[in-house]
Amino acid sequence: MPQRKPIKICLLGLENISVLMNGFNNVRVGGEQVQQSLLARALSPSGYQVSMVCMDYGQPDGAEEDGVRVYKAYAPSAGLPGVRFIYPRWIKLWSALRRADADIYYTSCAGMQVGLLALFCERYKRKFIYRVASDNDCNPSGLLIHLARDKYLYEYGLQHAHGILAQSQQQFEALEANYQLTSQIAGMFVEKPSRSISYEKRDIDVLWVNNIRQLKRPDLALDLAESMPSVSFHMIGGPNEPELYERIYRRAKSLRNVIFHGAVPYRQVGEFYDRCRVFLNTSDIEGFPNSYLQAWVRGRPVVAFFDPDGIIARESIGWAVRSLDEMTSAIHSLLTQESLLYGIEVRCQKFMSENYSDTVVLKSYLQMLEGLASDNASG
Repeated sequence: MPQRKPIKICLLGLENISVLMNGFNNVRVGGEQVQQSLLARALSPSGYQVSMVCMDYGQPDGAEEDGVRVYKAYAPSAGLPGVRFIYPRWIKLWSALRRADADIYYTSCAGMQVGLLALFCERYKRKFIYRVASDNDCNPSGLLIHLARDKYLYEYGLQHAHGILAQSQQQFEALEANYQLTSQIAGMFVEKPSRSISYEKRDIDVLWVNNIRQLKRPDLALDLAESMPSVSFHMIGGPNEPELYERIYRRAKSLRNVIFHGAVPYRQVGEFYDRCRVFLNTSDIEGFPNSYLQAWVRGRPVVAFFDPDGIIARESIGWAVRSLDEMTSAIHSLLTQESLLYGIEVRCQKFMSENYSDTVVLKSYLQMLEGLASDNASG
């Protein structure tokens, strides 16, 4: 019986380059850049031919990294306002997608690229998967998209996706309620730490890692630090909103117990998780934060307002709180009771090994990919 030829999958992630390839540390990194790159690396040894379409940051077109071939679309600042949506963005994006010549395309994050990919797949009779990146992606009134054109393109693409993956039960239900769309819940990938640091050698009491945006509430982290002067806080985040970034930077520098690192290259962030005792999240809105997984895989508790599907509370792997006072109390308890931290560390490692090993997480993706590939073959 002849072997089936490998399925070709292309991931559209315009800002993925800094996670996938060395030498591009100035490119913004968010959770989905990490997730797409980890998915690509996981699929490559599973018998798939994997490619990716990124923006043009000067990398060679068609270069291969970790078994993933990378095609470049357009440069971030290329083109004239008013016409650059057509050229170079739409035209060069489609050109890169054609060079990838995949059977199945995949993208995430609400934006115009979802609609452009849907149109491409209709034109060339290919399949595509959309993966939800944030709770806001599931709510028309909460979309973080400024232009009406781009919102239309996103919702067009969402409605025409051949498969939709959600991060949580909450997103699954919101997609059904707001868009009458069925999705499949898929887990998230996490890189394993390369080392383990004993409790005594962890020199960061509280670590905060996020993009400096108002909805991530970095000001609350500083309020907390100011109220706990004997606790060391480290903050990491790039300047997504320059004015806010400058205010946070100046205020952080004025607090003796805060070290503000600014943007840190993705490949170097892991050492901060290694060194911390508690991970802090102050965001109002999230999807399923990669940072939680990076903390839990090291056995570190998460203290946060946002608790996806109630995991923190249910699994007792941190503290889900409702106010700064509760947050302060939780951090104080964790830092003064080593036995409490040790118990959480054990539960974190058990939870992660049972639910977030690459083998477990990959199953949902493979199921959808194989189903779409079978549809292609029968069609």
